[in-house]
Amino acid sequence: MIIHSEALNLQRTTVQDLAFVLAIEQSELNRIYIGQWSKEEHTTALQDPDIPHLTIWESIGKRVGYIIVTGLQETHLAVCIKRIVIHSKGFGYGKLSLRLVTDWIFRHTETHRLWLDVREHNHKARHVYESCGFTPEGTLRDCIKVGERFESLHIMSILRHEYMERTERQ
Repeated sequence: MIIHSEALNLQRTTVQDLAFVLAIEQSELNRIYIGQWSKEEHTTALQDPDIPHLTIWESIGKRVGYIIVTGLQETHLAVCIKRIVIHSKGFGYGKLSLRLVTDWIFRHTETHRLWLDVREHNHKARHVYESCGFTPEGTLRDCIKVGERFESLHIMSILRHEYMERTERQ
């Protein structure tokens, strides 16, 4: 799977990309906002047809992040954006990547509902998701343990008909 735009390309992550993936996932700028996977978990995901694990490349050939999507074969047609991690912040790569993967999912699969979760304190990401048409659905209170404390997750989604209406207006 390769998704192109003028500015970015999303392509399947390779084993050779995993050092980059792990480094940005564990960086100070990102780890407070996202879950952490081991190299083995990422490697397993690379081999799973239900999990597109995509590296985000700038058009000039520089890696700037990655995305993990789960549930492409889900019976209820509800696909999850498990993780979006951007290393080069402040250039709009997160928003553009989200738009590209959302467009691909609704145009190339039968997905009815695309959803994600965002940590309660990740206000910038939540703003990006809302600007791309995702609707807040609710909060899973204190559902993840981080060290000795618990954090809440906000669940957000966009439905196929909402996505189609947005694209028709643009």
